[in-house]
Order: sequence, then C-alpha cells, then structure tokens
Amino acid sequence: MAKLRTLSILLSLLVPAHPTRSPDCGGILTPSGLSYRKSGPRSPTLPSVSQPLPFCTGRNQITSVKVAELSLSLIPDAGLRLSIDVDLGVTPVMRLSILADFHVEMNPEGNLELVTSACKPTVEEMQSTEETERSTPQFSLLRDPGNGGKKICLEVSKLLLSPNERLMSLTAPFPVTPSCQVQYVPLAAPMFSEQGITISLQTTFQVAGMAIPLPISPVPFSMPEPVSSSPSHLTLAFSEHFYTSLFFALEIAGAFNMTIPSPLTTATVAQKITQMGSLFQEEQPVVLQAVFRSSPRVVLEEGKAALKLFLTVHVGTGAPAFQSFLSVNVDMSAGLVLSVASTRMMISAASHRELTTDSLRQDDLLEELFLPPIREAVPAQMNGVLSEGIFLPHISSFTYMDVNIVIHKVRKKTFNLPPCYI
Repeated sequence: MAKLRTLSILLSLLVPAHPTRSPDCGGILTPSGLSYRKSGPRSPTLPSVSQPLPFCTGRNQITSVKVAELSLSLIPDAGLRLSIDVDLGVTPVMRLSILADFHVEMNPEGNLELVTSACKPTVEEMQSTEETERSTPQFSLLRDPGNGGKKICLEVSKLLLSPNERLMSLTAPFPVTPSCQVQYVPLAAPMFSEQGITISLQTTFQVAGMAIPLPISPVPFSMPEPVSSSPSHLTLAFSEHFYTSLFFALEIAGAFNMTIPSPLTTATVAQKITQMGSLFQEEQPVVLQAVFRSSPRVVLEEGKAALKLFLTVHVGTGAPAFQSFLSVNVDMSAGLVLSVASTRMMISAASHRELTTDSLRQDDLLEELFLPPIREAVPAQMNGVLSEGIFLPHISSFTYMDVNIVIHKVRKKTFNLPPCYI
C-alpha cells in the first residue's frame, strides 16, 4: 500500500498543471452584508483625541468623543466609502466629519489589502439649544482642519490595520487531513459593483507539504449573477471542479486507500469457487484491499451531487502478509450530502446509487461474495475522512449562519451557497 501511495504521488506530478491561473470558487459580499451590524451599540475605535487637535485653540480641550453616525457604502468600479460623524466635547460643541475612500489591492505576498484612496475631514461648529432659539436664521461655521486633517487622515489609515490582518487570514492554509491542506488564493483584487464585492479564488492543495498540480477544469468558472431579491449577506459559489480537486487531493494523500474486513474465509470461498481449494491448505480469513484505479469525480446535477468512484478491489488473505488471489474492478456512485457548520462545509457520502463490477463470468457470484462489505465499508471510510469538514473561505472572527444550500446544474456548472449571514 505504501508503494501504491508513493506511485500515486509520482503519477500526480505528471498531470499537467494549469497553464494559466483560473478560479474554481468565489464569493459575493452584498451591500446588506457590508452594512451588517450586530444588535446593540457598535462603535469603532477612533483616533485618540486626549490632546488638543491643531484646529482647536489651546483652551478648547476635547473632553469627550461621541459617534453620531457611521456608514460604509460601495462605490461601483472603485471601492468603499467610509463616512463618520463625531461630536467632540468642546465649547462650542464641534462635529468632526470624516469622508474616506478605500480600494483593495493585492500586495506582493498575494494578500488582499485595504488602501486609503482619499480622505477629507471637516469641522462644523454646532449651536447649543439656547443659541438656536435666539438666532434666526440658524447657521453653523464649517472649517477646514488644515494641518490637523493630515493627522486625522493618518489615524484613519491606522484603522485599516485590523481589517488587513483579517484579510491576510483569508489565504491561510487550512487542514483537511493531517497530511493534506487546502488554501484559497485570490487571483486579483475584488470587483466592486452595485450588486456587491465579488472575489474570485483558486483552490490549491498541499500533500505532505508539497503543492500538487490539479487536473485542468474542462469548463471555465465564473461567479453566478447575484439575485437582487435575495436577502443574503454573502453568496459563495463552488465549481464542480473544486469538488473533484478535493477528492483528487485526498486520493493522492492516500486517505481513501482501505483494507476491508470480510466475514469470508478461504474455505467458504472455496465452496463457491472450487479452484480456491487447491490454493490454501489451511483455512484463512479473507481480506479486501481497495485502491483507486482512476481519480474520483464529482458530478453536480440539479438539486443533487453525485460522487463517482472507480476502484480496484484486491481479494486475498492477510497473514502473514497480504496475498492477493483475485482482483475485480468496482464502480460506485454515491450521493453527497452537504451542510455547513461554523466555517466548515460538511460532506458525507450517502448510500450508494450504483455499484457494478467489471465483466467476468462470475459477476453474480462475485457480487454475492464481495460486494456487500464493499457497499458498507467504502462510504464509511470516506465519511470518516470527511467527518471534520472542509474549511470554507473565511477571515478570523467570522462564522456562517442561517445557510441555505442550493445545487444547480447550469452551463458553467457552479455550486451556490446562498445565503450566508455573518
């Protein structure tokens, strides 16, 4: 089995890599997701203003800071706009308004990074209630903070440190099994539109610390059109190729190579296959070993997903070392059940849909003898490997809630997860 695994890894290196980097999954953060706020007050950490700002006189010490309004909006084809109104505890009361634009870049390390495009602070003197009752018409005085604006904008740029640290966690490698890791790599800076922020990702897998080349996707992937009536905060889409690549990586890692116990012995097999009697003088337990003769394949259909398995089952005895006396090719098709828990997609193989052997004279006999344990053991082994789930693209301090999973078979074969709430 160890030799087979080594050979499998070496053969995988002969599979041609992607000639160009292409996405196999992605996500759309909608405007409602962008403006999502947990219940209760939620104020940002604002610049320290315990010292008088340059646009205030020395006697106008700022004693308090109160966020009056905060909003974050999309600028199509550009980026984000942050608007903050802050009431400063001075006499007279002043309102500091900050309008800052951001865009997203890819840094040399391949991480996404929020960068300030523009920043404009203004100050407005607010009249007290008594002053507004005595004055007609009401008015206020707008000021340009001058050099103080540079300090404010510098502090605003510091507010991006925490979001950028979280964006870096998007590209962190996540474990699938002890020897296999998955990583979601952005291919370009996100696209900003009225529908939301769209990001395209390429999945990469590492086995034993080495990146493995994946088969080339036969169908180009692109994000599905967002549904304007959907209340979702985030829509994720995964291609058919994503799932096939996942099972390919697990196959290369040897996660699905399995030894299957059997209730049979050489004596009981000899009752059905008379030639067996001359091979084994003493009764020995029969053991099955299953390996992939070609990579698993996932097929997305409307409303359902199917896993196609192409196995070679070696039948033999296990003592003192495995000795095969019969091999049979077995093709299986199992339904996939998908769900989401926290930041992981849970995948399990349902009961088989089809299970066939290759064309041998003893087909019916082989099915009677060997297929029952295969039917039970193969899905159980796969479910054991997948029991921890597969990490979805996410940043730190993030979880998926109220997830609705929809599987579509469309021209570009995408798999959607709407909606996901942060």
